[in-house]
Amino acid sequence: MTVIVGITGGIAAYKAVGVVRDLVKRGHEVHVVPTEGALRFVGLPTLEALSRNPVTTSVWDDVSEVRHVALGRRADLVVVAPATADSLARMANGLASDLLGTTLLATDAPVVVAPAMHPQMWEHPATRANVAVLRERGVHLVGPVVGALTGDDAGIGRMAEPEDIVTAALAVLDGPDAAGRRTGTDRVPTSGTRARGEQGDLSGVRVVVSAGGTREPFDPVRFVGNRSSGRQGLAIAADAAARGAVVTVVAANVEAGLTAGIDATVVPVGSALELAEAVHAAAAEADVVVMTAAVADYRPAEVLAEKLKKDAQGERMTLELVRNPDVLADLVAARRTGQVIVGFAAETEPDRAARIELGRAKIARKPADLLVVNHVGWSAGFEREENAIEVLVPGGEVVRETSGTKAEVAAAVLDLVATALT
Repeated sequence: MTVIVGITGGIAAYKAVGVVRDLVKRGHEVHVVPTEGALRFVGLPTLEALSRNPVTTSVWDDVSEVRHVALGRRADLVVVAPATADSLARMANGLASDLLGTTLLATDAPVVVAPAMHPQMWEHPATRANVAVLRERGVHLVGPVVGALTGDDAGIGRMAEPEDIVTAALAVLDGPDAAGRRTGTDRVPTSGTRARGEQGDLSGVRVVVSAGGTREPFDPVRFVGNRSSGRQGLAIAADAAARGAVVTVVAANVEAGLTAGIDATVVPVGSALELAEAVHAAAAEADVVVMTAAVADYRPAEVLAEKLKKDAQGERMTLELVRNPDVLADLVAARRTGQVIVGFAAETEPDRAARIELGRAKIARKPADLLVVNHVGWSAGFEREENAIEVLVPGGEVVRETSGTKAEVAAAVLDLVATALT
């Protein structure tokens, strides 16, 4: 298969090298079409060596073979990664001032773009309008995802990882999977598939999402906590907002900046008790509550006024813990008619069947409308860009199973939420 990889001039251009390498390793013929700006970040010799084909940015090279049209006609698939705000604007307006622009206009092949930019640029009405235009024309988007950006910035705007881009791009050619589910690239997962104000399948729905991990202090400087970053919850919040929902995020110790660019009310909390209070208050008027936060089961029985000194403890220290309220169970018990409650169960069990049994036991105790069993561990789930889930309903049936970026997982969960609301 012939794949054109367009690279535009953003800092994420260095990651496009991974896209090219992956496609070549999978046996595809790859032609790289960078912009002049892209070559400021990645050298032309690198792109030629990896793609095993000559690389140029000019419409004036190989004029005899009409290269600016021939590449587009030969393509079975076109991938643009990264796609900057400027490149999205040029694509939406059909500008063709360089080889990438003419190639995009000359192709009938599927086009997949992986946006990458600052959160404020992604949320700008001009960018949102350009994305809406491209989607109407059949362009597929992968990401952007929530994560660290250049400098100290973080939020929505990070380019999806190369492997995820390649997998999603190739899936566009495959259509629905064997179970009849879409592959995840037929919509923009975390990034907002619709301009603000445009109707979506959650238009006007009031959604509360808890995200992050609680911290239970036992003195002024130490706490008992967990490794949840909040990225999965924020991906769900961003996707819900993109679908037209009115979103509240109860953010437990989420890294500063990760909520930037999400069209939501953010309520910061620290401990499980603080989270419980905030979630119950927000849930009173909510149509949907999604409990992705990792809430501590226990908290220290006593919180000291001063720092605990190790010299006073000897070689061992005993910390007495007391049970925290079960927020999910309380939400389910107080659920209004028509309100949809989604729980998350983080499980380290590596065996799928055993993990599902754990989920069945949990949804039997706490019959949420949906229970997302989330596979976590030292190198899975927490603090990762990827996730793997099985979704159960009361009775224990697995209604959805998926893995991929947290953006794709968010899309899968909210597709089920939208169905549950109808």
